[in-house]
Amino acid sequence: MSEHSLDYPFQHLREVREGLLNLHKALLESEKIVYEKKHGRIQSKGEFFRLVIDHEWFGWLRPISQFIVKIDEALGGKEPATLDEVKALLSEAETLLHPAESGTEPEQRYYKAIQRDPNIALMHSKIANVLKSER
Repeated sequence: MSEHSLDYPFQHLREVREGLLNLHKALLESEKIVYEKKHGRIQSKGEFFRLVIDHEWFGWLRPISQFIVKIDEALGGKEPATLDEVKALLSEAETLLHPAESGTEPEQRYYKAIQRDPNIALMHSKIANVLKSER
């Protein structure tokens, strides 16, 4: 295996990270809109931040936040991530980003977000394509 081909998983992980950041932001905004329809307007960025951190409504998004941090640690840590670690993170990304109409609550919430927001559907598709190209 050439050194160049060894870098592909790392590059794919960087692409997945970038896509996840955009997706996470879009999911937060989408969930905020639905939350506000149900519970009334969120009055400030501080209140929104507290809701994202503490409220069960946004709880299904926390694993995505934590996963982005995990990627950052793998790519930017003092010890460089091994090829196996990078491949494991890419595999974990596939599991994390699994929409399902009748799956777990996070899978269902992700599925609904994809259904209601074409931008989220497009972002999901881009990340899924990067993950598929890794195999």
